[in-house]
Amino acid sequence: MMRGMGIFRLVLRNAVRHRLRTALTICGIALAVLAFGVLRTVIAAWYSGVATAAPDRLVTRSRISITFTLPVSQKEKIARIPGVVGVTTGTWFGGVYKDPKNFFAQIAVEGPQTFSFWPELLADPGALEAFTATRNGAVVGVDLMDRFGWKVGDVIRLKGTIYPGDWDFVICGTYHGRDERADETQFLFNWNYIEQRMAQEAPMRMGQVGWWVIKIDDPARAASICQAVDAEFRNSSDETLTETEAAFQQSFIAMAGTIIVALRVISFLVIGVILLVAANTMAMTARERIPEYAVLKTLGFQGPHILGLIAGESVMIATLGGILGMLLMTPLLRGMGVALRAWFPSFPVEPRTYAMTLAAALAVGILAAVFPSWRAMRVSIVDGLRRID
Repeated sequence: MMRGMGIFRLVLRNAVRHRLRTALTICGIALAVLAFGVLRTVIAAWYSGVATAAPDRLVTRSRISITFTLPVSQKEKIARIPGVVGVTTGTWFGGVYKDPKNFFAQIAVEGPQTFSFWPELLADPGALEAFTATRNGAVVGVDLMDRFGWKVGDVIRLKGTIYPGDWDFVICGTYHGRDERADETQFLFNWNYIEQRMAQEAPMRMGQVGWWVIKIDDPARAASICQAVDAEFRNSSDETLTETEAAFQQSFIAMAGTIIVALRVISFLVIGVILLVAANTMAMTARERIPEYAVLKTLGFQGPHILGLIAGESVMIATLGGILGMLLMTPLLRGMGVALRAWFPSFPVEPRTYAMTLAAALAVGILAAVFPSWRAMRVSIVDGLRRID
């Protein structure tokens, strides 16, 4: 017990012997841990839509591509399929608000009943009543309202790209998320507004929607219902691809698969680089103290004690760097979440991210001590004492 306390005191003294070196190493590990945590959080943000997908919702889109529309006449056929309890639609609008860089999701929906399909999006009853009564009404997420400083009653003009022309929308109310993962950056408006404009300007584009959202009675039957929906329109001019909401979200992530893989690789390369830096620091430290270890051996200290000195110092420094990195990570990720809200509606700072960063720091501390410890333990007393000036 006393020997163990002595080793611990030696570890503390060794760690502060070269204060500048120790401080720089701690800061280096902290920055690496910070970068690792940020990259892992960005990856988690990509997958947040998959994590929040409901198991009882399916999405049907054109088999060719999501950019191809589907006829509204499909709705009745889908609704008759056993296991389907509700069908609604969504259509991507793709308008520009003042400047193309002001990107946000604009989706035409089938009125207030849309919110019954997404219970995680909560809108005030008054907003839904106004939404129903207003032909060009819109319900907007609270984050999007804050981003542009809009208020209820404002008229927002979007310049159409998919549907050309200037489109004026009246904000009838807002919605907010049931939890922090919900997307509060969407601009939802009534699909009938598009339909009425197309009737006047482009009759050939009437009766078309972007995709179908299907609510089912039993998530366990999702696969069979997906097959039944697609079989209904097989060999038609508008063949469909139906999948769970999670799979639908996953398909968007797959488009950025190379980026995500690159982020994963970079996150581990960051840890690898700081591992080399920490290992080099500990190797220098151990090399300088070879004569001291020889003296300790003459006093009866064994190999495990030398291992404890080197590994203890390395783990202590790495742990301090990890803790500092995590303390810096919290405010940085919160700030990034606000700045990237338009691109990542959900930017979760997950507990496992902190666990992974701390584990990475500890792994760096342990691995960085392996070679210096092995070398110090193998040096004989005579060879070690020869190095004393």
